[in-house]
Amino acid sequence: MSAEPSTYTVAALYCFTRFAVPASIAADLRVRCADLDTCGTLILAGEGINGTVAGSADTIATLIAYLRTLPGCADMDVKYSHAHDAPFARMKVKVKAEIVTLGVGDLDPVNQAGTHLDPADWNELIADPDTIVIDTRNAYEVAVGTFERAIDPETRSFREFPDWFDGFAADLKAQGRTPKIAMFCTGGIRCEKSTALVKARGFDDVYHLKGGILRYLEEVPETESRWQGDCYVFDERVAVGHGLKVGDYATCKDCGLPYRQGTDHDCPGDASGAWPHRA
Repeated sequence: MSAEPSTYTVAALYCFTRFAVPASIAADLRVRCADLDTCGTLILAGEGINGTVAGSADTIATLIAYLRTLPGCADMDVKYSHAHDAPFARMKVKVKAEIVTLGVGDLDPVNQAGTHLDPADWNELIADPDTIVIDTRNAYEVAVGTFERAIDPETRSFREFPDWFDGFAADLKAQGRTPKIAMFCTGGIRCEKSTALVKARGFDDVYHLKGGILRYLEEVPETESRWQGDCYVFDERVAVGHGLKVGDYATCKDCGLPYRQGTDHDCPGDASGAWPHRA
């Protein structure tokens, strides 16, 4: 990339919509992103678009403006942050079966997802001891930081979440409980699907954090925060904290796991692709 240090705008985005021919949109985006000299990853599927891209402020603004012209994407959710160095090595545009892979094909995130809550309302909800708070991310992400009282499903991939929740739900129902359930993830996209799953399993009082952890850390002052630690992100910044300030984490070159710089890292070795290796 040609952008100078301190000029990278990072845009995390997603939109659930219907693309009749995602491969055609992807082909056009490859050309546009090359012309704009952006870096990052965009994933397209019949269910919509997801990704994180970085570049100069002007090129990202141009790209986002174009993405909002795609069918159903006018109100696409975008979260912005900044980086001193290029957060991605190159630009990739992929076509997949799902824009975030849960493996449950009969969900409708557009119409079935849980109730979105802004960060201020989220604090009130999770402060209620009767609310069950679930971190929908994977174990290596949770280890970097999470909300107080949040349950860690200890998953290694999002595909494991449905089986975990089915077991958890069976325990709740055996106890005769149908509690309020609050769910969260990095940017919001995983919760669109996971809350739809939870509602499909018979739980109606389901909520998720609008804009995810990233918007929470951007908007909520640290003095009012219920977040503990940093938030893992899938780029070369590794993790960010309150105000989206880049943390002091690095990524192990052998296992791909994040670890705090200056501390001992107990590397498990190559985990056969289950951990977040980045190119």
